[in-house]
Amino acid sequence: MLQWHIVCDFDGTITRSDVIDNILQRFADPAWEAVEDQWLAGNIGSRECLGRQLAMVKATPSELLGYFDSVEIDPAFPDFVDHVRELGASIEVVSDGIEQAIARILSRNYCSLLPIIANRLRQAGPDAWSIDFPHASDACRAASGNCKCKSTQPGKRVLVIGDGQSDMCVSAGADFVFAKGRLAEHCERQGIPYARFDSFSELPALLARLPQAVAAPAPHYSLESQELFHHVG
Repeated sequence: MLQWHIVCDFDGTITRSDVIDNILQRFADPAWEAVEDQWLAGNIGSRECLGRQLAMVKATPSELLGYFDSVEIDPAFPDFVDHVRELGASIEVVSDGIEQAIARILSRNYCSLLPIIANRLRQAGPDAWSIDFPHASDACRAASGNCKCKSTQPGKRVLVIGDGQSDMCVSAGADFVFAKGRLAEHCERQGIPYARFDSFSELPALLARLPQAVAAPAPHYSLESQELFHHVG
């Protein structure tokens, strides 16, 4: 039986802000912004972007942990996780961010058992850092640190939840997308079936409107269903 597998972004999706951007704003040389502009323009991939930016960070472990402990998530996210599990769907947090930050933030919000696929921060000195990419792929079209397309599972329909550039590639092959921000604009331009949302509190109702919901096989989405969801929210 086909089931749903949910690939959920972290920064700007589960959280209200981007953890790495906030680290850079607090602790990095201002030159990180020029590297960001190169990535946004498509001149470099996120793997190169993150590697160069994290090398500019000067922060002690306690300073980073203190920042991680200040990050707030969408308060409806833990209940959403419980809801999709009750419906029989699988869910992973798949991020081009930092695994240690995600694990600490989710654990503080009672989501410690969620699978996390992300990049890993490595200490390179008392206040110096580098980043490892255990989930990178040389075949990744977006040259991402974490190739999210590898997170899709054979025999399962894929629902992507995200907000930005790192979610665009995997969204192209998804069966459906719940999107906010730049990802919603991308789905609109590319004709990708999606629903726009602002909070996880909206998603149980949107899940129920997918054909046969998430607990059973769904037929391929028709143009009519795409049109319906394009105008949600």
